[in-house]
Amino acid sequence: MNKIDKQYQQLLQDIIDYGVEKKDRTGTGTKSIFGYTIRHKMSDGFPLLTTKKMAWKTMVTELLWFLRGDTNIKYLVDNNCHIWDGDAYKNYKNKTNEDFIKSDITLPPSYYPMDKEVFINKIKTDEEFARQWGELGPIYGKQWRSWQDDFGPNRLPLFPPNNKIDQIQNLINDLKTNPDSRRLMVNSWNVGEIDQMVLPPCHYGFQVYTRELSLEERQLRCPVWTEDSYGIDGELRSPLTIDWERTPKRAISLMWNQRSCDVPLGIPMNISSYGLLLMMIADEVNMIPEELIGNLGDCHIYLNQMEGVKEQIGREPFELPTVHVRDGIHCSSVNDVILENYQSHPKIYFPLSN
Repeated sequence: MNKIDKQYQQLLQDIIDYGVEKKDRTGTGTKSIFGYTIRHKMSDGFPLLTTKKMAWKTMVTELLWFLRGDTNIKYLVDNNCHIWDGDAYKNYKNKTNEDFIKSDITLPPSYYPMDKEVFINKIKTDEEFARQWGELGPIYGKQWRSWQDDFGPNRLPLFPPNNKIDQIQNLINDLKTNPDSRRLMVNSWNVGEIDQMVLPPCHYGFQVYTRELSLEERQLRCPVWTEDSYGIDGELRSPLTIDWERTPKRAISLMWNQRSCDVPLGIPMNISSYGLLLMMIADEVNMIPEELIGNLGDCHIYLNQMEGVKEQIGREPFELPTVHVRDGIHCSSVNDVILENYQSHPKIYFPLSN
């Protein structure tokens, strides 16, 4: 049953009905509301919206990029993912323009900032240029996989800190050893490094929660379960014992928090990205993905997106697809994530405001 599309369409409608017009850093203008929660049961299908065609491979590539701990758009560009092109190009343009403004001489046209298409092609073909201008600063991948710990136990006096915290691996370890912990969290909002990021994190943290499955729930998931599975002594018969031990014992849910929500363009990607992350973590720790929850702060529609929004609200959702994950959080390519039975309405073009 597809309830996620309906919830999403209701969010769009609520912004139109109750939102206020506000100025924003891009100069485009928005209509927004503050505070919204969406919930999705993963058993209803994978949360990939069907009321417009979603860029599936783009979403998967970005998530794999985060999990690699990467912060340079070179990997994205090489894999035909262009979500962060605008931010990298804006950073390049701003910094090169500052240099030219400070210069006392008039430079020939070839020295001035190149256009975006040339810039992205140079990222793809020039390793040195990509190292300098493809870097976005300590954004998601850095915080997820190598958060800087300035006060770790291994820090030596008079030397700069060199302690890195892998929050994703710590989360996996804690899920395996202490699954009822209330500290199963990953945070991207590193206040000491925000000024070094091309864009502060929009979705700034997530938390997971697990519960034990009942005997009946486990029986439903055991591949060879029958009524004769127990012997006279009440013990499980072999070789069923092996299958029973491998059957998940827990369900896991994920809740993410987001301060700034471009609802037409960004939120659909965030929903499916965190749904996929939940599945990857669940696969890694042998749990059943149960519920996906999004706590959304400033939910806005840019004024130049209104026409497409109204079109999407009027569309009837299709059934949700299914997804299979290979190798947990260690997926190395989009081919390790299999999407099946995805049917959607045509793509809607929404302008991106950087």
